[in-house]
Formats: sequence, C-alpha cells, structure tokens
Amino acid sequence: MDNTLSDDVQERHRRAAAESNNRAWELSTAARTPQEDREMLDAAHAAAWHWGKIGTELNRQRATMLLAEAHALCGLGSTALAYAREMHAYFLRRDETPDWEIALAHAILAHAARVAGDDDGHRRAYRDAEAALAAVAEPGDRQVVEETFAHVPHPA
Repeated sequence: MDNTLSDDVQERHRRAAAESNNRAWELSTAARTPQEDREMLDAAHAAAWHWGKIGTELNRQRATMLLAEAHALCGLGSTALAYAREMHAYFLRRDETPDWEIALAHAILAHAARVAGDDDGHRRAYRDAEAALAAVAEPGDRQVVEETFAHVPHPA
C-alpha cells in the first residue's frame, strides 16, 4: 500500500477496485460477447491495478485470482496459469483461508491448467476442487464457487 496517497485518493482507488472487481466477476459467470470478454479482462486488470495501489496482500491475491479466471475464460492459457499458480500457492499456505476460497483457488487452477494444455495439472486441480467444494460448509459460499467451477471442463 502506498501510504503517501491522501485519504481521498486511497478511497477513490478502493472504490474503483471494488467496482472493477465486481463487474469482472459478474461477467465471468455470464454468457459473454467478444466485447464483454474484453470488458471482463479490462475490469480484472483495472481491479488488480487499483488494489496494487492501496490494497493488502489478500486484496492483491484475490485480484490475481480474478485475473487467472478472466484469462482462462478468454483462452489465454499461459498467463492464466501463471496467475493461477501464484494465487493458488498464496491461498493454500494461509492458515486463515476460508473453505470456499480454497475450493475456488483449486477450481481456477484447474481451469487455467486446462486452457494452458497441462492435462495432469488440470486433473489434479479438478479433483482437489471437487473435494474442497464438497467441504464448503455454507451453502451460499458453495453456490458462489459452483458458478465458477461450472465453467471448468471435466478432465478427459
């Protein structure tokens, strides 16, 4: 976080990060046109940039998770997998990561691996996502993960 920024500038970054983040996630689970694919990517990158200015490491890694999913949805395998590996390692090493976020990290890694052509990684992460999703305690949290996991092709 850049502590040299005024409170007003920090608040504008926070608001823009949240709005961009919400729009990108909304588009990620919807049927999209090519223009909306571009909007999703732009919004995901905008969220990451704004969180990079004022967010915590958790904010930045959640933005990286969104980048991984947006890139996977647009068929950008190498960048999707790079983002996915980074955020997956972060969320799995944190003791306080909630069950839904672990399941989501596995699901997005599976998606990125599939798009990148990493069949073994796709199978492993898909299996881990299924197990983690089954362990999500709160039905509302489970539903959020299921919406993203529904876009991940089943391993062959």
